Amino acid sequence: MRRFMLVAACILGLATPALAQDKVLHIGLREDPDLLDPTLGSSYVGRIVFAGMCDKLFDIDAKLNIMPQLASGYEWKDPTHLVIHLRAGVQFQDGEPLTAEAVKYKLTRDLTAKGSMRRGEVSSIDSIEIIDPLTIQLDLKAPASQLLAQLTDRAGIMISPKAAEAAGDKFGLHPVCAGPFSFESRTAQDRIVLRRFAGYWDAKSIHFDQVVYLPNPNSSVRLADLQAGALDLVEYILPTDMPAVQHDPKLKIAIGDSLAYTGITVNTGNGTAPRTTLEQNALVRQALDLAIDRDALIQVVYAGAYTPTIQANPASSPYYVQELKPPARDVAKARALLQQAGVAVPLPITLTITNGSDIQQAGEVIQAMAKEAGFDIKLKTMEFASSLQAAYAGDFEAYLIGWSGRSDPDGNMWQMLHSGGTFNYGHYSVPAVDKALDDARTVADVAGRRAFYATVWDQERKDLPLIYLWTGKNVVGMKRGITGFQQVPDGLIRLQGVTMQ
Repeated sequence: MRRFMLVAACILGLATPALAQDKVLHIGLREDPDLLDPTLGSSYVGRIVFAGMCDKLFDIDAKLNIMPQLASGYEWKDPTHLVIHLRAGVQFQDGEPLTAEAVKYKLTRDLTAKGSMRRGEVSSIDSIEIIDPLTIQLDLKAPASQLLAQLTDRAGIMISPKAAEAAGDKFGLHPVCAGPFSFESRTAQDRIVLRRFAGYWDAKSIHFDQVVYLPNPNSSVRLADLQAGALDLVEYILPTDMPAVQHDPKLKIAIGDSLAYTGITVNTGNGTAPRTTLEQNALVRQALDLAIDRDALIQVVYAGAYTPTIQANPASSPYYVQELKPPARDVAKARALLQQAGVAVPLPITLTITNGSDIQQAGEVIQAMAKEAGFDIKLKTMEFASSLQAAYAGDFEAYLIGWSGRSDPDGNMWQMLHSGGTFNYGHYSVPAVDKALDDARTVADVAGRRAFYATVWDQERKDLPLIYLWTGKNVVGMKRGITGFQQVPDGLIRLQGVTMQ
C-alpha cells in the first residue's frame, strides 16, 4: 500500500515538488577523493570537492593574487607576527559561528592531529593568540614567507569545532565547514552529493541547489557522459579529447595554465622492505631519467599539449629556473650508467601507477622506453586513494604521481623534498636540502629565495628522488549554457558565480 501511495503521489506531482525544482550541477572527476577531512585529506580531487563545500581564510585569483575569503583582511605586525581579521556574521553549516576560537581550533588540529597532512604547511606557527572574537594573531618561530599562501588551501579551511569534536576521527565522513554547500551523502567510487547551505555568507553568488560529483578514471567515459548530457562539467579533459568537445555545438572548453606537475617518486628510505637497486643507487635513477623521452611521451599520451620539465615550478613562476632543461633521451648513456652501477640487466623495477586511462598509457610508454635502456618495468595499477595509502606506508618502489601545484614555490617543494614533508613518500633525506628549503622560508624577496632553491635543484638533479616529467594544462569541458566559470591556475572548480541555462 505504501508503495502504491508513493507512486500515485508522484503521478499527481505531489510527492517530490522540491526535487523537481532543484537546480543540480553534475561535475565529473578524474578519480574518487580520499578522506574529506581538510586536516587529513591529500588528494587533488578532494580539493575540488572542498572548493564547493569549504571556504578558506584566503583564496587566490586567476593571477595568483591572495584574496581574503573567510578573513576580511590581515597585517604583519613584524616578520614573525601575523594578525588575521575574520569576516563578521559567518556561520558553519551546523549553525555555529566562525570565531577566532574556531580558527585557533583548526590550526591547532592541523599542527597536532594524528596523521595530519597539514603539519608541515603550518609548522612555522609557534603559538596562536586570540585578540578578540574576530581577530587572531599567529606568532611564528621565524619569518615564514610561505604561510599566507598555505592558508589559501586546506590549511586555511575552517571547520566547526563542535562537529569535529563530536565526530572525532570520523569527521571526514560528514564534514562541516563554512562554505556554500553542505555535505549530504557519499557513495564510494560513485558520487558525492552536496546541498546548498542557506546560511552561506555569500549566498547571492550561489545558483544551484545541489552539486553532485561523479568520479570516473576513464577519460572516454567522462567525455561520453558530457556529450550525452549526464555531466554538466568535467574538470579534466584530456588534450586528445579536446577536439571532440570543441566541435560539439552543445559544449565548450576552458583551457588555462596549470601549476601541476607529474613525475616518478622513488622510495629511497620509506618502509621496512629491503631496499632495491633503484632505491639505493643514484646512478640507476639517473639512467632511468635518461631512458625517458619526455617529448615523445607527451606527444603520445597528451597530443603534445603538455610541457616537459625537470623541476617543480611551472614556467609562469618567478621561481622557474630557465637553465634547468630536461636532458635529451640517451639510451647509450643510460646503459653505461647501469654498467657503472654494476647491476645486471634487464634490471627489474615495479612502477606503481593509478587507474586513470592516461596514466596507464603513460606507464606503458615509460615501460617501453626504459626497456631499451636495460630496465624491466612491471606496472602495478591501483585505485588512486589506495595508491596514496600505499605510498605513505612505503609500499612501493617507484610511483608515477602528480602534484596539483601551489602558487608559492614552497608548496611545490618543501613537502616533497624535505625530510619532514608529508608528501615526501620516499622519505628522501639530505640535510643540505632540508636547510636550503627551511632557509628559503625565512626570506621574502624572490632573488633571496631563488638562491636557496638553487642548492635544492643542484642536489636533486644528482640524487633524483623525484624524476619530474611534465607540467600540464587545466582543460575543463562544460555545457555551453554554463556561464560565470572562472579558471584559476590551481584547477579548482569554484562555484561562486556559476550558472547554467
